[in-house]
Amino acid sequence: MQNRKIDIAPSIMCADLCNLEAGVNNIEELGLDLLHVDVIDGYFSPSMPLGIDTIKQLKTRTNMKFDVHIMAKDNEYFIQEMIQIGAEQITFHLETSNHVDRHLQLVKKSGLRAGIALNPATPLSELEYILPYCDTVLLMLINPGFATDKNEKQVAYAVEKVRDLRQLIDEKGLDTRIEVDGRVSFETIPGLVSAGADILVAGSTSLFAKGQSLEDNKKLMEEKIKAGLYEEAK
Repeated sequence: MQNRKIDIAPSIMCADLCNLEAGVNNIEELGLDLLHVDVIDGYFSPSMPLGIDTIKQLKTRTNMKFDVHIMAKDNEYFIQEMIQIGAEQITFHLETSNHVDRHLQLVKKSGLRAGIALNPATPLSELEYILPYCDTVLLMLINPGFATDKNEKQVAYAVEKVRDLRQLIDEKGLDTRIEVDGRVSFETIPGLVSAGADILVAGSTSLFAKGQSLEDNKKLMEEKIKAGLYEEAK
């Protein structure tokens, strides 16, 4: 497991939303190729940072792969829109989907990677029958859409949930990847990686942390990832 590839997926919500193209170009220049794009409808959570047309325009201005996380009541509408835009991975919330299998197949039939997202308190048992059809499971470690509330901390059971999901994936012999989102900080990265996280959504407590450059923050993230892989290998 220590040879796992760990991806850093910078969150577009932490870039300069008034200068998105420049912000994404700065991220791309770091050598990162996966961009985490939150699509929020304003109902699922009290936020709506980007419109569909903005995401569509941005897709033409960068070579980064779009890792889209849909936080919405109407999953099918946004899934169809993101397929048209050309996202590489589309993840939607189990909690708001009445037709999970249909939505997974919609994404996979388009040749894209399909993912399921879970709120912090949603149990892993909800994945029992659909895990084999998931390329990725995104574990929210704070309540989705509340990232601007700096007082909200990562849930205490974050590492435990990642570890339990890794065990479940391994027991079933799957290659499903684990993505983590929510206060993925310099302090929490080693534990999350050691527990089995594969994709780290990077925000204000890591890549975009104030006081250092993006380059310095990326290097520090890579050091923390190595520490987590070393701990896992022991």
